[in-house]
Amino acid sequence: MDAEAFKSSLESPLISNSENGIEPAKKCYEKAEIISELKKQMNLAGPLVLVSFLQYSLQMISVMFVGHLGELSLSSASMATSFAGVTGFALMLGMGSALETFCGQAYGARQFHMLGVHLQRAMLVLVLTSIPISFIWVFTGQIFIGLNQDPQISIHSGIYARWLIPAIVPYGLLQCQSRFLQTQNIVLPLVLSTGITSLVHVLICWTFIFRFGFGNKAAALSIAISYCINVFILAIYIKFSPTCKHTWTGFSRAGTKDLLSFLKLGIPSALMVCLNTSSVVFRIPFGLGSAVSTRVSNELGAGRPDAACLAVRIVIFLAVAESLSLGLALVAARNVWGFLYTNEKEVVRYLASVLPVLALSNFMDGMQAVLSGTARGCGWQKLGACINLGAYYLVGLPSALVLTFLFHFGGMGLWMGITCGSSVQALLLLAITMHTDWDQEAKKARVTVYGSRIPGDVPAEVV
Repeated sequence: MDAEAFKSSLESPLISNSENGIEPAKKCYEKAEIISELKKQMNLAGPLVLVSFLQYSLQMISVMFVGHLGELSLSSASMATSFAGVTGFALMLGMGSALETFCGQAYGARQFHMLGVHLQRAMLVLVLTSIPISFIWVFTGQIFIGLNQDPQISIHSGIYARWLIPAIVPYGLLQCQSRFLQTQNIVLPLVLSTGITSLVHVLICWTFIFRFGFGNKAAALSIAISYCINVFILAIYIKFSPTCKHTWTGFSRAGTKDLLSFLKLGIPSALMVCLNTSSVVFRIPFGLGSAVSTRVSNELGAGRPDAACLAVRIVIFLAVAESLSLGLALVAARNVWGFLYTNEKEVVRYLASVLPVLALSNFMDGMQAVLSGTARGCGWQKLGACINLGAYYLVGLPSALVLTFLFHFGGMGLWMGITCGSSVQALLLLAITMHTDWDQEAKKARVTVYGSRIPGDVPAEVV
């Protein structure tokens, strides 16, 4: 697109012959519209699921390499990774997800220059957030000891967590870059850069751990190196790719201002993600949620509430189909699944009894994941965070305690309690989504993009 065509696209109304540039939402959709939306979501969701898997795999690959160093190394690395995931990585992932609202709606409204501004704000906020996270990780060992964990494992977990500290900043920057590109429907560079990084990570881990004998410290440090490589690749792409020339125009003062507006969505976004029972299986619905977040935010920003509504209906169908398929597979293989981890028949039988509950839990997690994606696309992070907190602390946690300690269900009681919480969360989000006035959401999106100005008052040129 040349300069004149770009300027013309900005000066033209988003939707002609519609009030305030907003096209009223439809009550029904034609078959061609449904198929078109389904293709758009699958083209987004497929690569995003893969990217989510690969980014998550870096930490798991390091733990797998550490497992060959002995039981103590494996136990300490696993504990440190889980602790770092809850207190740092998930927080960064959630806060970065706020860009799905800001960048997605700005892109839909064709305010392309604002994507770069929002990206700078997000990067600055996440870098500052990494400071308190680093202090927490410094005292990981002492925290575990205070929680009456094995002293030797706690000490080694603390060492591993300290060597993870260099990874927190590049991980945060990576989440910002990913959302910046994702909301523009640019996914191929994400897949390629993450794929290359994953392969390089395996080589780095092997070299540092086995070739040079640096031990589990190297496993943690290799994660930081790999995230830095991924960030560097995407930074080069964003800087020099023609597809980003209108959305990234370089650093500016505007990117250091109004950080509070990002925090207002960033903190609730973090709460929404941190309270999910995230796992490898969760990466599929999370990818679907990221896809629908992009679709909804783009269409609301463009003043097309009918397309946003259709996107939500399509992703709910996809989530139900995926969760049911996975759940049925888990239940069907429940009597043999345990043999992947142990040869103890008692453990295998116990796992077989728990898997139906786990399948139901995954189904509810899948539903709330895509509905949370809808919430991010609409900018409902505060509402979503309140629902998450209420569902888990007023329903999930009490249910888990009662089922585990009062009715003596043991480990299954914990899963049943978690499932109760995620069920309430999913049902509340579904009820809100089904009763949403999409025309009104499109108007709110215009206010988010343009502030107090109406679309007609927005300057045509990029500033």
